[in-house]
Parts: sequence; C-alpha cells; structure tokens
Amino acid sequence: MAISVKLQVFEGPLDLLLHLIEKNKVDIYDIPISLITEQYLEYIKAMKDEDMDVASEFLVMAATLLDIKCRMLLPKEVNEEGEEEDPRAELVEKLIEYKLYKYMSFELKDRQIDACRNLYKEPSIPDEIKNYVPPLDYDELIGDMDLSKLNNIFKAVMRRRDDKIDPIRSKFGNIEKENVDLEAKQVYVRLYVSTHKTFSFRELLERQNSKPEIVVTFLLILEMIKIGEIEVSQEDTCDDITIVSKIVA
Repeated sequence: MAISVKLQVFEGPLDLLLHLIEKNKVDIYDIPISLITEQYLEYIKAMKDEDMDVASEFLVMAATLLDIKCRMLLPKEVNEEGEEEDPRAELVEKLIEYKLYKYMSFELKDRQIDACRNLYKEPSIPDEIKNYVPPLDYDELIGDMDLSKLNNIFKAVMRRRDDKIDPIRSKFGNIEKENVDLEAKQVYVRLYVSTHKTFSFRELLERQNSKPEIVVTFLLILEMIKIGEIEVSQEDTCDDITIVSKIVA
C-alpha cells in the first residue's frame, strides 16, 4: 500500500512511524507490523535523492522493522517469568516516549507564541513626578506621643529583654577546655602502681589536680584491670576500693 509523503515533514524515523500509526488509526500498543513496515519502505524508496546522513537513520529503523517482522513469524520467546515476549515492546516504548516529548514541544511552542503577543509600555513618568518626595509632617507623625509615653515604651522593651535572660545560666563563667596529656598520665599511673603494691583507689584519685585528670586516671585503671596488671577488692559496697599491683618491678 503506497502513500504519498513529504520528506521534510518528518524529523526522524520515529516521527514517520508515529505519523503512519496515526494515519492508519491503529493502536500504538498493537502495531500491525506488516502494514507499517510496507508503508515505511515506500517512504524509504522516495528518499533516493536525500542526504545519506539523514537517510541512514531511516534505513536503520527499516532494518529494525524487518527484524521485528521476522521475529513475529517465529515461535514466541518466553522470559524468565514464563510470559511471552512481544518483539514490538521496545519499539512501542520508544514511540510513546517520543510522542510525549513531541507534544510537550508543541505546548512550549504555543506558550512562546502567546508570549510574543504580550506588549509592554515603556515608563513615561516625567522626572519631576518620579523624583518627587512628599513633605514629612512631623506633627502628624508624632501625634499624641510625648516623652512620658516614649519612656514607658522603652521600659517595657527593656523588661522583655530582661525576662529573656536566664537568672541562673547568665551567672555561669566561661567553660574552658582542659587538655590532659594521656601519655604522661599513663606513665604516672603505671609508675605509681609499680611503686605501691597495695594502695587506696580514692587516694590515687585525690592526687589528681582536676576532674579531667580524674576521669583519665579512672579509665587507665580500668584498662590495667582488663589486661591483668592490677586486682581490685572491696569488702563492702560503701568501702574504699583497694588495688593490688601485679606488675613485677
């Protein structure tokens, strides 16, 4: 079945296929591949004098259509899920995607045309009017305001600011970070343990100069317990902890 077409109408093989589908009024999801291929090849024959770079795209699509036509004559292929595969599925997906972008381009073109119809008038206000500043009436601006009312407003603003101040936290000093030399403290604790075979844990902590040093010393003692360099004992829950050194001098 031959059809008459104008080569310059179509921007590519997908555009031509979409035209043939719409012209024959067929379902894009159930393309009669034999009919469309026949009409498509008729169009290819009319492209003898066209640029080869352009014609090559249509020839590739012609080969694709012939491949689909041959595959449809063969037994249906079955996918991993046991469903029959349609050889036209990939082509249908490309056509739907192309159709979507094509109609989106039409919409953008219509908006561009509508935008070209909008006209704007250049501002023509005289400089005398544009630069005019109305005089300020101070009496109208102040109204019935006086110094007493302004003072009351100022006090109210200050009270709101004072209410936002935390009476406790505002008296805190600056918190400064205190660094503890871990290696030096480790040498100190190990030397103390090796020179005191039995000693009080509380007494060791009281020798530290700050809370960070106490924390580091406590962690070092835990590590020495873990590796078996010391043993600890406590007769009662509230009694002092006694540490026994296992380090051989």
